[in-house]
This record gives sequence, C-alpha cells and structure tokens, in this order.
Amino acid sequence: MARNAAIHLGRRGLGALATGLAMAAQARAQSADPLPSWRPGPRKQALLDFVAAVTREGGPDFVPPPERVATFDNDGTLWVEQPAYTQLIFVLDRIRALAPRNPDWQQDPVFRAAIEGDIRGAVAGGSEGLLRLVGAAQAGQTPEAFQLIVSNWIGSARDARWNRRYDELVYQPMLEVLAYLRANGFITFIVSGGGVEFMRAFSERVYGVPPQQVVGTTMALKPGEQDGRIVLTRESHVDFIDDGPGKPVGIARFIGRRPVAAFGNSDGDYQMLRYTTEGAGRRFAMIVRHDDAEREYAYDRDSHIGRLDRAMNEAPGRGWQLISMKNDWARVFPG
Repeated sequence: MARNAAIHLGRRGLGALATGLAMAAQARAQSADPLPSWRPGPRKQALLDFVAAVTREGGPDFVPPPERVATFDNDGTLWVEQPAYTQLIFVLDRIRALAPRNPDWQQDPVFRAAIEGDIRGAVAGGSEGLLRLVGAAQAGQTPEAFQLIVSNWIGSARDARWNRRYDELVYQPMLEVLAYLRANGFITFIVSGGGVEFMRAFSERVYGVPPQQVVGTTMALKPGEQDGRIVLTRESHVDFIDDGPGKPVGIARFIGRRPVAAFGNSDGDYQMLRYTTEGAGRRFAMIVRHDDAEREYAYDRDSHIGRLDRAMNEAPGRGWQLISMKNDWARVFPG
C-alpha cells in the first residue's frame, strides 16, 4: 500500500512538474517581444495596444476574426523602392533582353534609353512612355508563365547599392508586423500600385501573403483556347491602376471588407489610409517615413518616388502613426 501511495505521489509530482513547465513556457511566450526589431516607443506601443484592444473578447473594441483585415502597401512599406521601383528595374531588364528581337525599338528614344539602362531617359516619357515599356516587357504570356519569369529574375537580380537580391531588401520590422497580426487572427493583404502578378510571384514566399490576398495594378487578360484548353494571355495595356484613389476601389472590389488596419509610406496610400480609419469602430493606420540615409534612404516631400507630403501633414490630425525608420527601427533588413 505504501508502495502504491509512493507511485501515486510520484505520478502526481510528475504531473505537477509537467503543468508547471507548460505554464512557464506559456508565460515566456506571452512575455516574448513580438516586434524585436522595433525600438520601444509610442509607435510600437500604439500597435500593441490596438491589437490587444481589438482581440480582447468582451471588450468594447473587439473585432471578430473574419473582420480583422489589414492591408499593406508594398513598395517603400514592405521593401525598398529607391532609387527606382523594383518592378521598373525588372521592366528595363526585360526590354534589354527582348531588344535583339525588336530592332525598331532603337528608333524610339524611350525604348533606346531603357535598352541603355538609362532610368532617367526611360521615365522622361512620363506615364505614357512607361506604360508602353510595361506593355512591351510584360505582355504576351499567360499569368503563370509571367510569374515564372519574375521568379527567375528575383532569384538572380541584385541591387547595385547592397549587392543583395531584391527579395532580401525587405523590412524586418514589417515582416514582424505581418507575423504578429496573423498570430492574432488578422488576415493580411497587400494592396499596392505594383503589378499584381509581379507581386504574386514572390509574396507568399517572402511575406507569407498568398496570391489570392494580393491586390495590385492589372494588365488586361485575353481569354482563348490552345490545344483544347482555356488559356489567358496578358495584353499590352493596363486595365486597372491600384494606386491613390484606386486603392479603396481595389479593396472594395477584391477584398469586400473595409480594413481595420492599414500600412503605407507615401501619398499614394493616402486614400487607403483614410478609407480604413474613416470606418466605424477602432481603427489603425501607420506610415513608414524614410529618414535613415545611412541604413536605407532619406526622402519624403520632394521625392519623385514614394513622395510623402499630404499624408504626413494630415497624420497627426487623423491619428495615424508616423514611423521614423531611423528612430523606431532597431534594424532595417533581415540578416
């Protein structure tokens, strides 16, 4: 009987030990910093407070999980956009690769500049010239074939300043925000002026955002048949621009819910930030301000790429959090 009691007590002791270890592990997980690349401060705390408030069941600001939609701009918010948008660099590389098959391009100053790698000359033609370059570089394939071309390019092309792949020049603090929100029941979407199929080629691998949760600018698609199968072919003209006032349209059309949180970096995100925070209930908006020339770039009001002026002016009055990359981020890139 004494032996049975000892065994019983031993089992109870092991059970208590296991319970204690599990509770300690849970406490460590709860106390672990979900945003380790962010410096302590009001911006980080505002995000933590918002997530705590909208996920607290029974609380006045509780948001059911299906309604926890968070949207992120891509260029300048999730990865580097200077000295030129990554997709523009891809377009110029494609034009150079296709140039031998299109000798007449040499007669067009915009195309000639693109072939010579002259970014200033390539953009000198304005929106019309850029759209012609985009159409020539990105049309004629199925969406799947185009995404394979992008994947191969992303896997080999390197940024001139850091000599790193473009998918390595993503912002570690924002990767942590994406993961933190998803861990708290949010559905994360990319809503960007970039080409939707360009971003879908890497969004899941790099950001954890699957292709069906990417909203972007779209090229027209032409349906047809080949070998008895339906085939979609990308045409040379854009049929929807998901930038500026187009972002709320894209959100309504492709997501179907007004976000409760939105993240951007430029005036191109202004309407998305307003559309988010003008909804009912507790809302959150955050702007990445590029003010760190040493670790990344410093630009805002006078930049032709990622210009941040109106949104920065109105951020305090609208309750939007304005991040200082220099002061709020302990690190910028992974690794």
